[in-house]
Amino acid sequence: MAVNIPIWPGSSSFFPGDTPFGFYDNDYTFQTEADQMADWCAKRLGYPLSDIELQAINLYACFEEAVTEYGAQVNTFNIRDNMLSLYGSATGSNLTGQKVSATMGGLIELAEEYGTEAGSGGNVTYYTGSIAMTSGQQIYDMADPSIVSLESGTAGTDPIEIKRLYHEAPPALARFFDPFMGSGIGTQQMLDSFGFGSYSPGLSFMMMPAYADVLRLQAIEINDTIRRSAYSFQMSNNRLRVLPIPNGSAFTKIHFDYILKSDRSNALKGATGTVSDFSNVPYENVIYKNINSVGRQWVRRYSLALAKEMLGYIRGKYQSLPIPNAEITLNSSDLISAAQTEKEGLITELKEILDTMSRQAQLERKQAESDAMLSQFNKIPMKIYIG
Repeated sequence: MAVNIPIWPGSSSFFPGDTPFGFYDNDYTFQTEADQMADWCAKRLGYPLSDIELQAINLYACFEEAVTEYGAQVNTFNIRDNMLSLYGSATGSNLTGQKVSATMGGLIELAEEYGTEAGSGGNVTYYTGSIAMTSGQQIYDMADPSIVSLESGTAGTDPIEIKRLYHEAPPALARFFDPFMGSGIGTQQMLDSFGFGSYSPGLSFMMMPAYADVLRLQAIEINDTIRRSAYSFQMSNNRLRVLPIPNGSAFTKIHFDYILKSDRSNALKGATGTVSDFSNVPYENVIYKNINSVGRQWVRRYSLALAKEMLGYIRGKYQSLPIPNAEITLNSSDLISAAQTEKEGLITELKEILDTMSRQAQLERKQAESDAMLSQFNKIPMKIYIG
């Protein structure tokens, strides 16, 4: 027994739940335009001159898909244009319809990696450690936990990288006698000649210029450089050589700053529950009533292309229909080919429009406008004022 399946009757009445997903069923504007869209698509496909083998729910599905595709293209563009600013932001808020301001957060996060290596900030913790010196021993193993103390980690177990080693000669000022006591700088005889030599050192003062102190400091440092062993070190593959050879009194420990290599290699430095990639940027379906007239026209054209494609597949089940003394050939292939071309063209058109609105394109346009305006101003004759 043949089943009589109803086709487009010429009108429809939308009710929430008639679309496959129901994304926009509660939007009053979508409800109003759903029947208008169905009627327009049917007439554009040839109704009432020819039957349209589609039902209202088919046309509603095309309408819903067209709105969703429009929103997906717009959201994809926004994600791509704002991704660097969105990294690390919370995923709990809906960004659809929200203005996303450009921030320096993403760039600074990239720069922090360089700051870590340069020792100027960064996102890797600098720890302190020390190595105990032994009198007469010049070479030390930095992986020996018995002589190396670390603030975090264990020497020889946790790989570390030393960023700075503090092994320098004692400052010259440490061997500089107090110039205000009149001792150690050859001024005692001068004090005696003025009759002040019998006073207690704490009460005798000699006013000296500041450069005299600087010259004496330089003299001490040059003397140490020429006549004494220089304070230096060599470090390679956990092997530390120190100069001069420790004597048990000059220095008993050498301190250093270091990082744990595991901290630097850890790529998961951000908090959980934040934007990490394209998939979890919190853009949701667009609100249909907020789409402007330009966007709604694109939706209508895409809905028609989807309806045309669907009708082509339905008619493709029967390439021809026999009638008395002849047969009717259906145009399924033409409908499918035209629909696919229209869909590709609409997607390309929308992407090109969105690309012209990117931050980069806007800045380039402003630069071109500025250059053109400057070129025009340069051609204006300069007035000569005679006072």
